[in-house]
Amino acid sequence: MAGLILVGVVVLLAIWVIGSYNRLVGLRNQVANGWRQIDVPLKRRHDLIPNLVNAVRGSMDFERDTLTAVMEARAKALTATGPADAAQKEGQLTQALGRLLAVAENYPTLKSNDNVRMLQEELSSTENKVGFARQFYNDIATKFNTAQQVFPTNIFANMFGFKPSELFEITEAADREVPVVDLSRKA
Repeated sequence: MAGLILVGVVVLLAIWVIGSYNRLVGLRNQVANGWRQIDVPLKRRHDLIPNLVNAVRGSMDFERDTLTAVMEARAKALTATGPADAAQKEGQLTQALGRLLAVAENYPTLKSNDNVRMLQEELSSTENKVGFARQFYNDIATKFNTAQQVFPTNIFANMFGFKPSELFEITEAADREVPVVDLSRKA
């Protein structure tokens, strides 16, 4: 009888370990998917930037430094690896874009250019998509990290090679500042 109870406990424990392992694998895959969901709008953002720079280049001859800063920040953002690095480099790109759009406000021909206005609106829409994707990623990464840290799953999560996921967070105080960009049409 005692042997049967012991076998039952071992079987239940094995089922629990297998279920917990499978849950961690599922969460890890959701985290990877969440990161890919950030990649998609970031690629769109990176693709829009050269078009915007080219659209404003002719009208902003005296603002070469601003245009160069945007393109350099974009190049750095393209090399980002992982959420922490991406957060830092994308923050720098956001600041450079904010400066570009603020400077563009001083050029009446740009404010009336339909192509520039369309690119600004598309960029703004893409920024919103990036924000939602980051939120989804952080939500699922937090759920995955929590699943690894709670008892008793934490006992074997490390043994099976599960590592906490990085969160997409702003690490520099300057990146937390909201750039002031006025895209309204002023007459």
